[in-house]
Amino acid sequence: MTTDVRVRYAPSPTGHLHIGNARTALFNYLYARHLGGSFIIRTEDTDAKRNVEGGEESQLRYLKWLGLEWDEGADIGGNYGPYRQMERLDIYQKYVDELLERGLAYKCYMTEEELDAEREHQRANGQVPKYSGAHRDLTPEQIEKFEAEGRQASIRFRVPEGKTYTFNDIVRGNITFESSDFGDWVMIKKNGIPTYNFAVAIDDHLMGISHVLRGEEHISNTPKQMMVFDAFDWEAPKYGHMTLILNENRKKLSKRDEHILQFIEQYKNLGYLPEALFNFIALLGWSPVGEEEIFSQEQFIEMFDPNRLSTSAAVFDPQKLKWMNNQYIKAASFEDVVGLTLPHLIAAGRLSENMDQATRDWALELIALYKEQLSYGQEIVELTSLFFQKEIVYTDEAKEVLSGEQVPEVLRVFKEKLESLDSLSPEAVKAEIKATQKETKQKGKGLFMPIRVATTGQLHGPELPNAIYLLGKEVVVARLASVLEQL
Repeated sequence: MTTDVRVRYAPSPTGHLHIGNARTALFNYLYARHLGGSFIIRTEDTDAKRNVEGGEESQLRYLKWLGLEWDEGADIGGNYGPYRQMERLDIYQKYVDELLERGLAYKCYMTEEELDAEREHQRANGQVPKYSGAHRDLTPEQIEKFEAEGRQASIRFRVPEGKTYTFNDIVRGNITFESSDFGDWVMIKKNGIPTYNFAVAIDDHLMGISHVLRGEEHISNTPKQMMVFDAFDWEAPKYGHMTLILNENRKKLSKRDEHILQFIEQYKNLGYLPEALFNFIALLGWSPVGEEEIFSQEQFIEMFDPNRLSTSAAVFDPQKLKWMNNQYIKAASFEDVVGLTLPHLIAAGRLSENMDQATRDWALELIALYKEQLSYGQEIVELTSLFFQKEIVYTDEAKEVLSGEQVPEVLRVFKEKLESLDSLSPEAVKAEIKATQKETKQKGKGLFMPIRVATTGQLHGPELPNAIYLLGKEVVVARLASVLEQL
């Protein structure tokens, strides 16, 4: 077992933790833990305009909620810090100065207007827009003139001519780029802040990053980072680029896909279990050996093999996530399920936060009734709505059930049986249903369906004796009486 494996997840504090970013973090985490290596969090906060207040804290909070722990990071320190890029500006400057001195980088004084005009001209001529190199070889006099005009300079990397860049991608095999595909690219912006490709290459080297697992949108960034590694005669990490995550229509997962929630925070707030989400995300673009789909974090760590990262896009299936979360809820302790559901009943105004013990006991029995069918915590509000309705509005299907010839007798007899009881219990209700069967000679659907529909308004639902018990004698008798009046 090696301890040389060092991987990183590098969030930008520009928003909340997205499913795609969570997958990147999770795969890096599993790879590090599988090989006994280190998992590092490095905050890429150089895009000050897009950074949101609390963005970094939110990212870390929901990574921890998912069950990820890291070995180094801005919140816990480490031997390779600082772990925020904006705290590393003096480190980058040293390498910028060296590249300028060696002629491998240069100052570019072109304005945004001039760069836009250049790109428009290239497009008009059917060319792929890229920097022309107009300021590649400025004379001292030209530099002096531009500075006298008050122009701010960016610093560009001098892309080598006629060079081929090839890397063996963990997921895709050999990928090749030609240096002619790239114009001289900006390393340091006019405000003095490094661009992504320069800073990330410096950081990956100085932090000893051995493997970089990231999304396929970064493939075109890789040659630029390799250029920096080559310039300093450093060894580049081993790269692996994961496929896109698609929606059910096999289109790239977009923030416009309103029927698919895309942020980890949203799933937590809906009452999904972190273990289920971890399991689901781990199977987005990676597959284990065999047909099993439910695994613990420890099992994922044991079997994670980057060579099983998929070469075809992963499809995000919300229904599968619901099914998987239901499996975890079924296996969870009742105490955990109460923690997942009770706050939603309170938030919906169904229960008071200061409920008395009798009401709380009733609520716990209600939750227990639906534990097996819950897909997520908030669903309890919809599932239990019949217990909080004053009046039932019967659907056409329900009315059809109640129009049966035997229905008035079944409901009348059952109502009388209930009225004779001093108190309800599931066992007592079950006994009275059986007594109704004996007296009316009705059984199966002819017996159970009219009673279920009249008392709950539903054609399907939880165990009928339990539902009637939790509705209470007064409510059930009133509903039976109301239906009998209308028949």
